[in-house]
Amino acid sequence: MVSLDRNLSARHPSRMSFFITGTDTGVGKTFVTRLILQALRQEGRDAVGYKPVACGDREDAAILSAASGNLDIDEVNPLYFITPVAPYVAGMLENRTLDPAELIAGFQNLAGKHAQVLVEGAGGWEVPLAPNYRISDLAAQLNLPVVLVAGNRLGALNHILLTVAAIRAKGLTCAGIVLNQLEDEMDTAMITNKGVIEDLTGIPLLEHIIYGQDFLDADAFLNI
Repeated sequence: MVSLDRNLSARHPSRMSFFITGTDTGVGKTFVTRLILQALRQEGRDAVGYKPVACGDREDAAILSAASGNLDIDEVNPLYFITPVAPYVAGMLENRTLDPAELIAGFQNLAGKHAQVLVEGAGGWEVPLAPNYRISDLAAQLNLPVVLVAGNRLGALNHILLTVAAIRAKGLTCAGIVLNQLEDEMDTAMITNKGVIEDLTGIPLLEHIIYGQDFLDADAFLNI
């Protein structure tokens, strides 16, 4: 088991950074991270994105690189696996070992040069990165507030509640939820999810991104 240092964030200069996770893969984490980066940078924030691990391709990392002022993609994404599976499995298939220290060092590098780093996880909260080491363990080491992205669909409430409980179990704060509309048409579940998330979780709904929306208001993300 990798030893987790809960005081890591106290040693880097930025307390405005946060970790962006999802209830599952395909819920729009990169899309949401890009929108947040654009909104923060338009407000004058020196905000950049960080995608510690990518599998299958580096498209997400390239999007974050562009949204971060064309930051070097190797700084944005220090570890890349060719195989489009969970990083733990990709490492076994490609005979490579993921070193958590490399991911932490990549974050510290960006945090030492920029005021705000938005760390985007891979897949959902418990995606395995290496033996006995998951996305949730990386987030715990970084000790950052967590923003949870959920696709607005039937079943979203269950996935949100499970993920929020898991975030809290790691001793971390879920600072807010972003509900991302993945389809143009809305059914009853999609319409009602927005109205009950805060009551069920006690966590603010930072944004409900409607289908086709390509911007968001920075105000909700300025003081996470």
